[in-house]
Amino acid sequence: MTGDDDLASELAPALDEVVTRHLEGTRFGIAADADGLLRQGQRGLALTWMDARIDGVPVTPRIGKPVEVNALWVAALAVAGRLGGSERWRAAHDAAKASFLERFVRPDGRGLLDVVDGPEGDDAAVRPNQLLAVSLPDGPLADAGPAARATVAACRSLLTPLGLRSLAPDDPAYRPQHHGTPAERDRAYHQGTVWPWLIGPYVDACRRVGVSTDGLLDGLAAHVGEWGLGSVSETADGAAPHGATGCAFQAWSVAELLRVLRA
Repeated sequence: MTGDDDLASELAPALDEVVTRHLEGTRFGIAADADGLLRQGQRGLALTWMDARIDGVPVTPRIGKPVEVNALWVAALAVAGRLGGSERWRAAHDAAKASFLERFVRPDGRGLLDVVDGPEGDDAAVRPNQLLAVSLPDGPLADAGPAARATVAACRSLLTPLGLRSLAPDDPAYRPQHHGTPAERDRAYHQGTVWPWLIGPYVDACRRVGVSTDGLLDGLAAHVGEWGLGSVSETADGAAPHGATGCAFQAWSVAELLRVLRA
């Protein structure tokens, strides 16, 4: 991003170790599988960013191979191959990317699966996690081909003026309100609640495939003056009018809005 090659060289050994540890396997079932993709998960844990638990029971355990984790994995392997020049990393990248395209692209043309190889099979829930495959510079769908365009189209049902819903409204598990007791809020946290930070990957993905972003940020720009003044909230209700919830001053919400405004 900055062209600082000295920093890249300094960080290369650490990145090399990160990739090696993932390939060899570590805690909680985290390891590269035979197909080159990253698997993870253990009963009672929620290891992805959708990590809400109620009385120790995960709401969205997502055990298996989550789409955003593997999009990040493909991107990391691409960077490792460039920095270290290792044929091992380039081969690992090529294998992981090929498997990603084979396993995650939905045959019905509706974007990507959310998790593959889970305990109950593949999960086709429409969630915003799939956007990272398109938005990441070295992501598996960064070529802006048909699968990338289908992914952006699939996520339109998640779009609101304050960001993207964490689950499509037509899903039986969708929860439109993020209110109530701690358990009620956690039950909705990643099951339809809007997350403003997701506007960043969505805008990036739209730009990559040539979809207009006109007006996409107007709602968030107005929100800066209506909740946590001068800031962007953590979450909002999935249902209109999308009242803000959670923390009123959330760093990653602010950062993603600023980033795409300046891009």
